[in-house]
Amino acid sequence: MKNTIHMFVKELKSYFFSPIAYVTLTLFLLISGFVFYLIFSDLARETAVGMGYQPVNVPQMVVRYYFGWLSTVLLFLVPLITMGVYAEEKKKGTYELLFTSPLTNLQIILGKFLANLAFGLILFAGSALVMLPLFLSEPPDPVPLLVGYLGLVLFLAAVLSLGNFLSSLTENQIIAAILTFVLVLLLWFMNVFTQTGTDGVQGVLAYLSPLRHLEDFQKGVLDLAHGVYFLSVTALGIFLTYRSLESLRWRG
Repeated sequence: MKNTIHMFVKELKSYFFSPIAYVTLTLFLLISGFVFYLIFSDLARETAVGMGYQPVNVPQMVVRYYFGWLSTVLLFLVPLITMGVYAEEKKKGTYELLFTSPLTNLQIILGKFLANLAFGLILFAGSALVMLPLFLSEPPDPVPLLVGYLGLVLFLAAVLSLGNFLSSLTENQIIAAILTFVLVLLLWFMNVFTQTGTDGVQGVLAYLSPLRHLEDFQKGVLDLAHGVYFLSVTALGIFLTYRSLESLRWRG
């Protein structure tokens, strides 16, 4: 545990010595603020002119649409977070130092992964500050808000673990970023392919799509099955990264 924490602290500190971290944080906050403004102003305007004939809970609708957009933004930013996790170590030649250190492969993987996740939580903290005007005007129900953020954290953990695995396969950060983006994009649009094939195939594709599992979280609905899905993908990514490092250790 001590070695894992040491790796976690070292990796998290390294983010703030890299311009990529500040670029990612700035982009996320700017996009989050812009998206929140568009959603809030649009719903407020439609409500003012009588949206549909049905009463609309503007704060809850804002939160729901906002989380939907945040998950989409993460598709583009996660590759920036994970691309250098292992690829940069290889490029700098410090990969061998990790293998000769007293840290086990699992401690290295968990330390780096948790640092990725902690940086993601910093991004989410910024996105919460963006919603401050909403809380000051008409505070939304906190339960759907917390459930929505839980869904985002689980989704982030899943795609980060996959990004870490792909970063361990190459020493080129750009290639690692492209591979991560393509894989996450394929998973994201997996539900598009549910319109074709047999019922069994459609069911499998629907289950594999993270978008389907995020929908309930964005509505404030907590379903254990969705949590199991994201945790399973996270565990798979960590396992694949472990196998990748084991292979490199034996070859090196």
